[in-house]
Amino acid sequence: MADDILQTIDTLVAEERQLRDRAPGKGLAPEERARLQVLEERLDQCWDLLRRRRAGADAGEDPQRVEPRPVAEVEGYEQ
Repeated sequence: MADDILQTIDTLVAEERQLRDRAPGKGLAPEERARLQVLEERLDQCWDLLRRRRAGADAGEDPQRVEPRPVAEVEGYEQ
């Protein structure tokens, strides 16, 4: 359960780091900026899913029943 999400997060973070490492000095190409945006949104979605699944498991619920929320919903959260 959490291991799958954490592995996805690790993969997304690795790609994000690769893109950000290319950015200093010259910036990113438009398609790289678009990809970075997708990565950031997907990471937010994964972290949200992980938190909600862990909370559900702590409450005695089946964490596998928790589905990812839409990106627009996750990105609309205020911190």
